Formats: sequence, structure tokens, C-alpha cells
Amino acid sequence: MVFKRLLGALGVGGPTVDTVLDPAPVRPGGTLTGQVHLAGGKADFDIEHITLELVARVEAEHDGGESEGVVAFDRFTVGGGFRLAEGEQRSVPFSVTVPWETPVTELHGQSLGIVLGVRTELSVAGAKDKGDLDQLTVAPLPVQEAVLEALGGLGFGFRSADLEYGRIGGTGQRLPFYQEIELVPSPAYAQQVNEIELTFLANPGGVDVVLEADKRGGFLSPGQDALTRFTVSHEGVGQQDWPAIVDGWMRQLVAHRASYGSPTGYAAPLGHGSPAAFGPGGHGHDAHHHDGHRSGPGMGTAVAAGAAGLAVGVVGGMVAGEVVDEVGDFFEGEEDEEG
Repeated sequence: MVFKRLLGALGVGGPTVDTVLDPAPVRPGGTLTGQVHLAGGKADFDIEHITLELVARVEAEHDGGESEGVVAFDRFTVGGGFRLAEGEQRSVPFSVTVPWETPVTELHGQSLGIVLGVRTELSVAGAKDKGDLDQLTVAPLPVQEAVLEALGGLGFGFRSADLEYGRIGGTGQRLPFYQEIELVPSPAYAQQVNEIELTFLANPGGVDVVLEADKRGGFLSPGQDALTRFTVSHEGVGQQDWPAIVDGWMRQLVAHRASYGSPTGYAAPLGHGSPAAFGPGGHGHDAHHHDGHRSGPGMGTAVAAGAAGLAVGVVGGMVAGEVVDEVGDFFEGEEDEEG
């Protein structure tokens, strides 16, 4: 969906911007391409910079509870330094590399409920304005897809997905948030685990797969969380027995009860992946991570439920309320409008 918006900072008669992304989904660490279409106003304008900003709808835990807001997680200058004549039509092509940790928004064309956007900002004669906002679709890397498909084949079900503001301790996470995919356990683990939470942290060399189990308590033992991390390579994805690998991870995760709580404990994978210990104070998600577990909306309703309660103002480093207001219509899925 594309929104054409008059540059409010310049008033009536200013140039307009319409950014069109190429239709193919981008992958984490991949190249995002498209065109920025400019239409000149009623006078000549000096276009100083054309900037693309990647934004995400993110949930955050804080003292007052939980809020939703918008986080900008990368910026690219894709043009500028020219004069746009009165009434001139000009297109500026762009090609930018998105971060490796960019969240996945779909699997085989099915939405996961994650909402990302590309916002276009023009700097014109010393004034900056956001003129366009487009939905960003991100498909999984081959190894991410293989893990998700293996989980489905083993009987795990999709519950919901969201973006959590904060960092997972003991990892090389770079973005200020991480994606969390909540899964219903397969029948084989339903008596031991309430749900599984999956996070991918991709980098040029491979993907860290972080698994957290919300474990059922026994007669005398309370329920508790257990968390492990495995590292897999981008290479040789098609040659691996992913159902066996993932099932091995799950068996180790469930068996992790004995070592859970030890600051350096971790579960070793069975036959594949490199385990990584979480150092003292970093065993699991850090203070930004939620204390409880949510049973979010199903895949079909996740986007519709969306960000009806977008936070107003700044929450734990989130961008200011004007950004939340600007992207509100986008997250609500409303039709094209001009301001």
C-alpha cells in the first residue's frame, strides 16, 4: 500500500513523493530495491536529501505495563543534491541492504502478523518531512524456513508473533528489538511444555536459533522457563535432516530443567549446531523481556488486531509520538489518503 502525502512542512504547492518498492519480498541481509517518484510543486525546490527509514511496530515492557510503539531501525540516504523544477517528474532508483536481523513477516505468503514499513523523508530547503510510507514484506532465509517447516512437520503449531523491545542476554544481537514467534507444543511435548518461543538472530555467517520453553510444573515443582541457543550455518541447508535436528533441540530444551538457573548452563544440541552458554546475569532474555507469556491472536487475526493501542510518547527509547501518529493509519490498514 502506498500513501502519497503532500509535504506539510512546505505547505500547499510543495513537491510530493511516492515511493514504490519492487514487489518481491526481501530477505534478511538482502537487497531492497525500488523507486522514489517525485512530483514538482508550484515552484522550484532544492532537494537536499532523500532518506529511507525502516520502521517496525514493537512491544515494550515498562513500569506501567506494556505499550506498543514504532521503532526506526535503519536509515539510508538514497538521493539528493539536485533542484526539482516546477511541475517536474523525476524518479530516483534505490538499492539498499537491510539488516540481517530484520524480522520475518511471512512464510510462503502467509502473514505472521509482524508489521514493518519503509518511510521516505525529504529534506527540502532546510525543512524535513515524511512524505510516504510503504509496507515492507520480508521472507525467511533458507535456514529460517527450514527450521519453521521442520517445526510444522513435527506437529508444532503457530500461535502468534511479535517484536519485543530489548535484547537477549549473551547474544550478538544488534537491533534494539527481537522477533519472538510463539508456538503451540506438539503432542509429544504437550505434557511438559506450555509453549515454545522462537527467536532468529541472523548474521552473515549463520543464524542463532534461540528457543525458550515455558515449562509445566510437576506435583511439587513450579513451572519454569528454560532457554537454549543453537548456531547454524547458511551453508548446506538442503543437505540437513532438519526434522531430526529440530527434534533434538526440543528434547534438549525440555531436558534443560536440571541445569536451568545455573548462570553458565546450556543444553548441548544433538548432532548439529553450536551451543552457546549465556554468561552470568545473561542467561536468557534481559530486563526488557516480558515476565509472563502471552497467548496472542492467531495468524489470521494478528494483523487485524494490530496496533490499536499504539503508545503515545516515548517508551524506553522509542521514537516520539509524532512518528506513532504518522504511521497509525498504516498499521491500521486504512486506505490511501492525502494530508
